[in-house]
Amino acid sequence: MRSFLARRGLKAFSRRYDYDVSYMEHMLDVSPRAFMGFSRLSGLARHREAAPRDAIFAARLVGTRHEDCGPCLQLTADIARDSRMDGQQIRAVLSDDRAAMNEATLLGHRFARALVGQTDDLTSARDAVREAHGEKAVIDLTFAVQFSRMFPMVKAGLGYGQACQSVRVGETQVDLKPLHAVATA
Repeated sequence: MRSFLARRGLKAFSRRYDYDVSYMEHMLDVSPRAFMGFSRLSGLARHREAAPRDAIFAARLVGTRHEDCGPCLQLTADIARDSRMDGQQIRAVLSDDRAAMNEATLLGHRFARALVGQTDDLTSARDAVREAHGEKAVIDLTFAVQFSRMFPMVKAGLGYGQACQSVRVGETQVDLKPLHAVATA
């Protein structure tokens, strides 16, 4: 019964976001126990108590982009839009246009870039988050970055990774620079 409901949920998610869930279906077929654990961890990817929405999605976009520039990144951008993050803010994060970011987006972007790059700016970025929104926001953004990286890594590890592509935000295509060419913080 659990597998039936899980499959139904995957199909609905796939239709809603035009996203290939075959790697999750594969996991469900081969190891339902692993799939159920993966599903529970997915809830942590959506955790948010104190950080602003735009900071959370900026962190998720950076985390996902660090691991993937294909369908997982498109999915993250689509979910950000569904959650009412402004398309301009999503495009600013994807193109690393800090001048176009609002304060919350910039805060999440800076923290995420410092975290995935393990840069010297991590301490000051963490302090900025803490000062603006408290310790819970530091946890929120840490989870947003880390758990957004989990999906593309699992997908690639299972052999379902795909080539890079441009990302669509609404009707606008955003061409991505190679991430290593984008300066950190």
